[in-house]
Amino acid sequence: MYREEYQRWLEADLQDVDLKMELRSIKDDDAAIKERFAVALKFGTAGLRGTLGAGTNRMNIWVVRQATQGVADWVKTQGGTQTVAISYDSRLKGWTFARDAAGVLAANGIHVRIYDELMPVPALSFATRYYHCNAGIMITASHNPAQYNGYKAYGPDGCQMTDDAAGVVYDSIQKTDVLTGAKYMSFAEGVEKGLIRFVGEDCKQGLYAAIESRQIRPGAAKGSGLKLVYSPLNGTGLVPVTHVLHDIGIDDITIVPEQEYPNGYFTTCPYPNPEIFEALSKGLELAKKTGADLMLATDPDADRVGIAMRCADGSYELVTGNEMGVLLLDYICAGRIEKGTMPKDPVAVKSIVSTPLANLVAKHYGVELRETLTGFKWIGDQIAKLEAAGEVERFIFGFEESYGYLAGSYVRDKDAVIASMLICEMAAYYRSIGSSIKQRLEEIYSQYGRYLNKVDSYSFPGLSGMDKMAGIMESLRRNPPAAFAGKKVVKVTDYEEPDKTGLPKANVLIYTLDDGSVIVIRPSGTEPKIKTYFTTKGKDLAQAEAEKEKLAEAVKPLLA
Repeated sequence: MYREEYQRWLEADLQDVDLKMELRSIKDDDAAIKERFAVALKFGTAGLRGTLGAGTNRMNIWVVRQATQGVADWVKTQGGTQTVAISYDSRLKGWTFARDAAGVLAANGIHVRIYDELMPVPALSFATRYYHCNAGIMITASHNPAQYNGYKAYGPDGCQMTDDAAGVVYDSIQKTDVLTGAKYMSFAEGVEKGLIRFVGEDCKQGLYAAIESRQIRPGAAKGSGLKLVYSPLNGTGLVPVTHVLHDIGIDDITIVPEQEYPNGYFTTCPYPNPEIFEALSKGLELAKKTGADLMLATDPDADRVGIAMRCADGSYELVTGNEMGVLLLDYICAGRIEKGTMPKDPVAVKSIVSTPLANLVAKHYGVELRETLTGFKWIGDQIAKLEAAGEVERFIFGFEESYGYLAGSYVRDKDAVIASMLICEMAAYYRSIGSSIKQRLEEIYSQYGRYLNKVDSYSFPGLSGMDKMAGIMESLRRNPPAAFAGKKVVKVTDYEEPDKTGLPKANVLIYTLDDGSVIVIRPSGTEPKIKTYFTTKGKDLAQAEAEKEKLAEAVKPLLA
């Protein structure tokens, strides 16, 4: 079957010279043909993601058109404005995919609001809500390497698509022939017919106003003398992040020159992920040279931000996503109580794999902390529940350990623009009172205990990778470990049993050990990886790290 599908693609007018050349180059390589055509990229709640190239198991205009026909079929059953918002980041073929998605929607009689320049995830979420759209589409592969692109689908609330909606879209995709099934008109024709329009300046300014209205201590950054090095990692963050920072009074910003402008090849950071040291190395070099107080980096679709803070001895220390989540929660709570802006019965939200230290901080400030499954759409879902009850102002902050943060309900996905603003405001404020982010973090640890959170990943590449991952998770359920590194398992929480967790079903196992350590094991939703999350506690960092290493060694054989 896959050979026949390959032949059909080889003979078709693919409208893309790169695809044609690739197909010709693999004509005698059965394994390469099989890998591209034996399966198709599967549309789920995270949309699509894969390497660029020819075939049903690759990201290309035909797979994008097929997916968009599925979205169009779903939108047509929804009533409402019959409008879809579209944005794209700096990924290779990003604008091409965005334009083709607009052409499919227009051919289906659906109105499109598309950005006239690359813009980040939060901007897409905001436009979807601003124009009361039925759906949103973001062309991005987030922090994956350069050979990837992807397609994220959003619902009318600006949150990633629900399981039910994604299921309907997937069923429709299954019935749509990848090369001939999608309706399509050219972008120019869609514009001419009034079906495709660009996002207006009012919407762009509305996003900035919404973000800036969420300052905790307005004016704290003005005149602070905060010195910043910033890298958009060749993605979408440059314009929105610097716009907001200048507006709140942070003007001493040095941009990492090699990573300033959009570049889908990501030549200076092959893995443009602010969680990874290599992606920040250029920024750190520049920070040392300029003596910056802070170094910030946003990923290509600017929904996540990583930082390095300057220590008293002039060195720089990376701040983990868990640490920054706790720092921001602490800063927002203390600041809003001080300013009298804390709502009645405030709510913060974090994912189940994020640090339990946040629970202690929330309790200290009298904040209800809700826990959700991994994936920011579940945090968005909690905001939606508050909104439905007429209590959306109760939401003060949400975060995931993977460097995603949100303060405010103006969007329903993680937002590196507001996170960058709050981090800089927080740094400026601590500077003004003779303190620093580093000092405040140490105070938090001395108050609540020296927690350590680490994530290890195990990759399972190739066509059999997903089967191997499924086998490992099944084996862990069939033969549950009784102990790890001599520490007894006192509780196993299996999120495949929603009646016991109160959360939707998910392929996640959490082991609580007799010394309070926690191990979480879950397959990634977007990559062929199993992730293991460790929480340990010690009298100091060295002890917490030693405990983590023991647990990691004990887990390794189970995931081999």
